Amino acid sequence: MPCWISGPARGSIGLCRSLHHVIGAILSVKPVGFGALAGICARVVASIGFIARLFAEAIEEISPEQVEAVRATGAGFVAALLYGVLPQVASRFVGFCIYQVDSNLRNCTMVGGVGAGGIAGTLFAAFKRFDFDFVAAILIIIMALIIAAELVATRVRAALQ
Repeated sequence: MPCWISGPARGSIGLCRSLHHVIGAILSVKPVGFGALAGICARVVASIGFIARLFAEAIEEISPEQVEAVRATGAGFVAALLYGVLPQVASRFVGFCIYQVDSNLRNCTMVGGVGAGGIAGTLFAAFKRFDFDFVAAILIIIMALIIAAELVATRVRAALQ
């Protein structure tokens, strides 16, 4: 990619990666207020930084011979991406995305603790009320969601292989 594209892209990736998800949630609460939208904004910024970095590294590690072979047929830039780059990185991209969804499920409990809403907001409110039966129920639900996500991820990986 030309420097005028890759330079700003790498800068924005670095900026997204530099914010811890809890700091991102605190910063998101100010413009959008308390609630789930602040948590979503914080997780989106953190996910973009993480996934973009992994995608960039995966693309940098591809074999250039396949891209050159596609270019030798007279293919343009988009065709070279679709037929030269994408087949080499598609399985890694899917794996990265599945991992990030799993990570977001686990990290949403911390983000909700700073006022970003969601199930974690309910968890911390119940904890402050000393309603430990409700706290236990919420924790069981969170664990069930993570286990269900892991089962789905395992089936998706098996289907892609």
